[in-house]
Amino acid sequence: MTARRTVDTAADHAATPAAPAPARVGYGELLRTPGAWTFLSPALVARLPYAMLSMGILLLVTQTHGSYGTAGTVTAVAAVAQALVGPQTGRLADRYGQASVLVPTVLVHAASVGVLIALALGHAPAWSLFLAAVPAGASVPQVGAMVRARWVARFTADGASDASAARVSTAFAFESVTDEFTFVIGPILASGIAALANPATALVAEAALTLVGGLAFAAQRGTAPARIVPQPGTKRVSALASPGVRLLAGTFLGVGAVFGGMQVSVNAFADSVGQHDAGGTVYGIFAGGSMLAGVLYGVIAWRRPVQQRMLISYALLVLGCSVLWAMPNLVALTVAGLVCGLAIAPTLISGYTLVETLVADGAKTEAFTWLTGAIGLGLAVGSMAAGRLIDGHGPSAGFLVPVAGAGLGLVALFSLRHLLVAPKGGVDTGARTAEGGRPMQLAGVAEG
Repeated sequence: MTARRTVDTAADHAATPAAPAPARVGYGELLRTPGAWTFLSPALVARLPYAMLSMGILLLVTQTHGSYGTAGTVTAVAAVAQALVGPQTGRLADRYGQASVLVPTVLVHAASVGVLIALALGHAPAWSLFLAAVPAGASVPQVGAMVRARWVARFTADGASDASAARVSTAFAFESVTDEFTFVIGPILASGIAALANPATALVAEAALTLVGGLAFAAQRGTAPARIVPQPGTKRVSALASPGVRLLAGTFLGVGAVFGGMQVSVNAFADSVGQHDAGGTVYGIFAGGSMLAGVLYGVIAWRRPVQQRMLISYALLVLGCSVLWAMPNLVALTVAGLVCGLAIAPTLISGYTLVETLVADGAKTEAFTWLTGAIGLGLAVGSMAAGRLIDGHGPSAGFLVPVAGAGLGLVALFSLRHLLVAPKGGVDTGARTAEGGRPMQLAGVAEG
């Protein structure tokens, strides 16, 4: 009898098909997508200044007003404005098309940064800098969210499938690598220009790159996602109505606090040891760790659910941040920052992957922008808190901000993780039209 059961069991196992291996899409296949480079190239130019803006403001205001607290607060005001207004521009882009929103945005940004530079160089009162920082931050173009929306539109045009999900996941990994590349190059570029010329010139370069890259990206209408026009009598619902989106935005606040706290604290620490120009390089290496992790994340065919991957990477982020305050010198801080950065990209990629599943087509750009805005808001709070701690207790105290912000985010993520399960059925928000206004039959890329 035992032998018979053994044979039957073996036969059953032989008859049961093996679980399919997870779909895997490489970066090479992704970048060979027709039309990809027509929007990726200008997008890179337009996104590079994102990290230059906060570093440029920090360096300029520190030079002209002599206070890390004031500089951190001006940076924070710009980031808060970006965080609050950015999702609204994302929502407008879903409704009216990316180009219609992007062109006026980059024009306003260039003018606003020019006003901020003039006030800082004129040693205007701090309150005037705060006022000028509002339009400068609010007009930061949401190019990263728009690029992600283009990838989603391209790969889901024919409906959801395992293959399209794999392509979207790889695209988000690539976008995270691109984001981190800008955080590597942006601070170094801003610091380098400031060292060779002055901080004001660094901000001029930021505004110029934003203007040129933004206008070039807006011109690529052929790859833009279809506009979603609400059906008559249909109420348009914000992406933030989803509890899962709200949770992810809250956890991304913690990631932003890591960025903001690190940015101010690294510069202050480098200045305290007589190596002020090294601050941008150290922060760039921190972002480089995240970029490396993002590259590796995108080439792995993951078996573990994305919700679990986000929990693990976020826990590792908290662990890495917990040792920053104790670093005795710049070399040790650089190594610790690199290790800490390794957890950033997996957390961001997982979050963007999850949020795409939680909202309908007509709110995807807005949803991505809420996450980007949450990072900006966390950066604002983190830089401001770190600046105050540094002014009162020294540069090492500023590193308490990253661990505090990330720790609170982990508690929320672990406690409310059930909210990240995608709804079984999606809800369409309206009819799709191309950016030129004609009807679209697919939820895909607008045809040129």
